[in-house]
Amino acid sequence: MTPGKKIYFASDFHLGIPDHEKSMIREKKIVRWLDSIKADAEEIYLVGDIFDFWWEYKHVIPKGYTRLFGKIAELTDSGIKVNFFTGNHDLWMKDYFTKELNVTVYHDPIVRTYGDKVFFIGHGDGLGPGDKKYKFLKAIFRSKVCQWLYARLHPNLGFALARMASIKSRVATGSSDEIFLGEENEWLYLFCKEHLKQNKVDLFIFGHRHLTLDMPLEGGKARYINLGQWLSCSNYGVFDGKELFIQTFEPK
Repeated sequence: MTPGKKIYFASDFHLGIPDHEKSMIREKKIVRWLDSIKADAEEIYLVGDIFDFWWEYKHVIPKGYTRLFGKIAELTDSGIKVNFFTGNHDLWMKDYFTKELNVTVYHDPIVRTYGDKVFFIGHGDGLGPGDKKYKFLKAIFRSKVCQWLYARLHPNLGFALARMASIKSRVATGSSDEIFLGEENEWLYLFCKEHLKQNKVDLFIFGHRHLTLDMPLEGGKARYINLGQWLSCSNYGVFDGKELFIQTFEPK
């Protein structure tokens, strides 16, 4: 890392819901956050579910998000590396961000080393024990055949079906994603414990869970961090080359 520079992490903006007006307010807040960190940011990780739905046809993408796209392009043009992880809501991402915004897109977790810290970074969906139904659905959604078939739908119909599915999922889960389940039931925490048996990691960074968590592992030698969501709060992670901190942008 460049001395004086920092690495930033945020996830689960879920832009597009619950309606255009509220999504726009949240988008403008995210742009203000990106503006506030650009002076000392060396790298930015957007760790999945940035959009509540994303699908790229060959010549069509979801409309909107102009302010966010412009800000990301400004950051990458200035030399700041922006990394984007697909989540369970925006896993159908292809090459638009790479070609138009010079963003590096990841579809699976990665391992990176900064200073003397080893990071394991990913959205978090499908990891850990249980949730076999979702893991089965994820395998279907990632199927090239299924994606080809979905691409045959007219964009108006394809986007409408996706929004209906998102609303149905949100009604079914409610606010359960924001409730701490205890160490024995937090499946990402259990994944981290199991992963550490065979691998060295200092910091696990995830989103998906919609609950900001900072939990010690191996007696404090490692940490499991969940970044939370920006629907009702705006927490993010910042690594200064030595330590990682959770901070809140524009707290209520």
